Amino acid sequence: MTTGHSWLHRWFAAGDGGDVDAFDELLHTDVVVHAPMGLSSNGIDAEKQVWREAIAAMPDLRHDIRECWETASGIAARVRVSGTHQGSFGGIEGTGRRFEIDQATFVHLRDGRATEIWEIADTGSLMRQLGRLSTDD
Repeated sequence: MTTGHSWLHRWFAAGDGGDVDAFDELLHTDVVVHAPMGLSSNGIDAEKQVWREAIAAMPDLRHDIRECWETASGIAARVRVSGTHQGSFGGIEGTGRRFEIDQATFVHLRDGRATEIWEIADTGSLMRQLGRLSTDD
């Protein structure tokens, strides 16, 4: 049986590496992903497209799992996300700036595959690092 930490590691490694076909083993076809900045998706194909666009805009995108907890129905984790914003993503044109933000991820699993994912990211810090907000905002 897959542990929550290993499932999460496989998902982030596949996404960060651009291997979205690996999602077929990790996500239910009707997965719902709730994400900030208009990046929510419905269905595995839509989620694959979000990751394709993320890697195209940030080829060095990385998710580092800092803490992970398993619950009866899934996974909760604290994740550090980093990369260089080189292209348009989430409605923001590429800035060439490097970023590092915190994200909370909650995954509901059924039969070892995700049915629903919540991503809560520090978008305020992201916007400041990309030069879209001043440090006073």
